[in-house]
Amino acid sequence: MRLEVLFEDEYMIAVVKPPGVPSQGDRSNDEDMVSLVKDHIFSKSDSDAEPYVAVINRLDRPVGGIMLLAKTEDMAARLSDMIQEKSGIKKYYQAILSGYLENEEGTYEDFLLFDKKENVSKVVPEGTKGAKRALLHYELLDEFETDTGYLTFVLIELMTGRHHQIRCQMAAHGTPIYGDTKYGVPKKGNGKGRPGKGSSGAPKEIALYSSRMELTHPVTGEKLVFKKEPDTKAFEAIELDEF
Repeated sequence: MRLEVLFEDEYMIAVVKPPGVPSQGDRSNDEDMVSLVKDHIFSKSDSDAEPYVAVINRLDRPVGGIMLLAKTEDMAARLSDMIQEKSGIKKYYQAILSGYLENEEGTYEDFLLFDKKENVSKVVPEGTKGAKRALLHYELLDEFETDTGYLTFVLIELMTGRHHQIRCQMAAHGTPIYGDTKYGVPKKGNGKGRPGKGSSGAPKEIALYSSRMELTHPVTGEKLVFKKEPDTKAFEAIELDEF
């Protein structure tokens, strides 16, 4: 698999994860992004030692787009601290939702509880033991009436990073991510154009894509902006060439 690199220096690397590829090694033993990045760094190095690589923003397996990884332990710690801050690292996603939004933009604040046994997150009342605050902002880009039902194209700023956060919150508010069989599927339609499933039974890709990331380099102070427009099959349901 060819690795698409958006940015790289001695401290960090930003790459594009194809949907269906694990962010890091899992029980499937499929090729993963951490291994690909390690191979890339090793091929450019004079050292025989295994490169250090730490995932800063993990993407769910069926989600594609920008991933940031640290190349040193110190940078991993600094970037991890930044990502915990509301304005430290800004992360934007493009998504197609099944259904329509009542407002053209808005902010969702929920409390999510992770069910490890089922590997799902659920919106629960504030104060529930173990629940974590989840915050995102959405903006309507366009709406489409298709043969699979009503679809809404949005830009989402992810302001906290919870397990399956965008997928869980959008579904809980009545507009699940298009093609997401774990949290919801289109209520109407004949099944045409839905993303396929991998050997595990999980969707190979869904219409959610990490398309923009902004941060200030912790060492150089440079303002970094990484961009990648979705070019995956899941987004073929709408006319992306208009944007």
